[in-house]
Amino acid sequence: MSNPQQLRYSKEHEWLSAVEDGVATVGITEHAANALGDIVYVQLPEVGDTVTAGESCGELESTKSVSELYAPVNGEVVEANQDVVDDPALVNTAPFEGGWLFKVRITEEPADLLSADEYTAFTAG
Repeated sequence: MSNPQQLRYSKEHEWLSAVEDGVATVGITEHAANALGDIVYVQLPEVGDTVTAGESCGELESTKSVSELYAPVNGEVVEANQDVVDDPALVNTAPFEGGWLFKVRITEEPADLLSADEYTAFTAG
């Protein structure tokens, strides 16, 4: 399992893309998708919602369990990925591409986001 080097990661297993014009893309990691199993339902924050780093902002339901989706940063949701709502399996098959979850205009970024190498070490432990 490889974690893309250009992304940053939370200890709650979300990834965050590089910021472009104040906006970053959020998804869950391959590690989290594999741990959840086949995802059958996705509930995302709505456009205009304010999210807070470390707080729940949605839900992922798999055949095994229900897991909270946590915001890796503070900000305002500017886009939700309707494709994963319509086809939740995208989160399993392409967690770093088509399976992204939402885009957020960042107002504050916590200092504890991990690099790809730090996240790999975190999940190996």
